[in-house]
Amino acid sequence: MDSRPSQTAFRRFEQICKAAGLKVTQQRLEIYRQLLKAKDHPAAETLYTRLARRLPTLSLDTVYRTLATFERLGLVHRLETTGSQARYEALTSPHHHFLCDRCGKVIDFSWQDFDTLAPPPPPAGAERVERTSVVLHGQCADCAQAAAEAEQG
Repeated sequence: MDSRPSQTAFRRFEQICKAAGLKVTQQRLEIYRQLLKAKDHPAAETLYTRLARRLPTLSLDTVYRTLATFERLGLVHRLETTGSQARYEALTSPHHHFLCDRCGKVIDFSWQDFDTLAPPPPPAGAERVERTSVVLHGQCADCAQAAAEAEQG
């Protein structure tokens, strides 16, 4: 499977930015490109570290503001993790998340039975439900194995 971001994702990115009146700057493009490539749902600080050498004028504040803008435009999903550190991913396909409460690892998964359910009506004071997602919490296989080995050892 090709891990390079698709041209379709970039065209969608450009269209959404232009429709919102945003210029497609090098910094915005590189932040989005990094999110498309990332498999680990990076935090803002991680994105900054990955991009700082290539973009020396990039600031951590710019990364945070860009992610907030991308989230508002529906380009990225913000996942709250244990320890209150937000992690991000480009929105490319519907899926859900498993979060390891020990190491913080995030694993994407599909749940077709859930996805076929109609969302509940919006709660009082809300207008409409636009997206649903599930976050499962537990231990990843690596942490479970390490815990089992520690108990034996």
